[in-house]
Amino acid sequence: MAPHDSGGGVVGVEALVKASAPGRLDFLNTHQDYKGLPVVSVAVDLRTTVTLRRGEEFEITSLNTGERCHFSKPLIGGRSFCDYVKAAVISVEREGVVLRGFSGELYSDIPIGAGMASSAAMLVALVGAMLRLAGRGADLYTVAELAYRAEREVLGVPCGRLDQYGSAFGKVAVIYPKPPVRVERLEMRGGVFVVLDSGIRHSTAEIHPKRQAELQKAVEILREALGVESEGYWDFPWEVLEARRDVVETLPQPLRDRVLFTLEMQKSTERALAYLRGADVDKALREVGREMLYQHHLLSRLYEVSLPKLDRLVEEAVAAGAYGAKLSGAGLGGVVIALAPNREVAERVGQLSSAERWWVVEIDEGLRYGD
Repeated sequence: MAPHDSGGGVVGVEALVKASAPGRLDFLNTHQDYKGLPVVSVAVDLRTTVTLRRGEEFEITSLNTGERCHFSKPLIGGRSFCDYVKAAVISVEREGVVLRGFSGELYSDIPIGAGMASSAAMLVALVGAMLRLAGRGADLYTVAELAYRAEREVLGVPCGRLDQYGSAFGKVAVIYPKPPVRVERLEMRGGVFVVLDSGIRHSTAEIHPKRQAELQKAVEILREALGVESEGYWDFPWEVLEARRDVVETLPQPLRDRVLFTLEMQKSTERALAYLRGADVDKALREVGREMLYQHHLLSRLYEVSLPKLDRLVEEAVAAGAYGAKLSGAGLGGVVIALAPNREVAERVGQLSSAERWWVVEIDEGLRYGD
């Protein structure tokens, strides 16, 4: 990953850098990125902003909570605000970038633990700002990958690449997470998203390992039954199972449901993307809404990561006029996202819901430097 900015040139050393990154909605194919399957992200206008100045040690303050992180060597002790800052430093330095130190502030509009990738936006903004402060500009793939490595490899959070790449690239992004990672940007013509907060906080680090362990057991059985080569769920050739549903049916529960979920979510996402790429905007929004509802059903019934409160928010959104709705993020809490035909309906969806909080959001750009 050679150092260069989005225009391909090396940037100069700056005394002060401001960078911001958006939160994201987990739009389509939830819980599929860590299986190597494509996922669709929507970046929204709730952002995390980092301001850094050159310094002798590392110091940064959260303007949201007042937490102050100050260190000379980045030693990880958990998954606190300061540990995330240290993880970003470690990831960037492993890339061969010399960070002599900085002081700065961080502020975020993104609610923590609500399924809008607040931690990923923080890491993307930090990594982008650190690279530019060190005079090492980088393309979006580099920033996203270093943010991913900070969370996955340094902090040990068992995430896929959806959050970091969705935040870095912004807009509506189809992310193909198997290296070499590829991102396709789509135009979202029409429609307005509303985010309904259940008020129930969750932890990706608690949910993902359980489902990943189940998938690994399933893959070990399928690998032997089909004679295919695979190290695990992350590189398993899931497409071969479409013609071998008979083998899938022999799996014990809940492994069978987890694999059926994987296959059905992928087919649903392929249908939705075909609609989005089509010429009929109104039909696309309505059909994508139906696929969102179907994907929520799969998440609730076959993957068991929904809750009665989340199911109720989905039902309320549709009753208020949304084309469709589904949980966003790991599940077992967090937010539901709904797709409405216009802002008026989106406002009505929020007002008539039982959400603790809600936002009508605009699709936003990704990593941005300056104000």
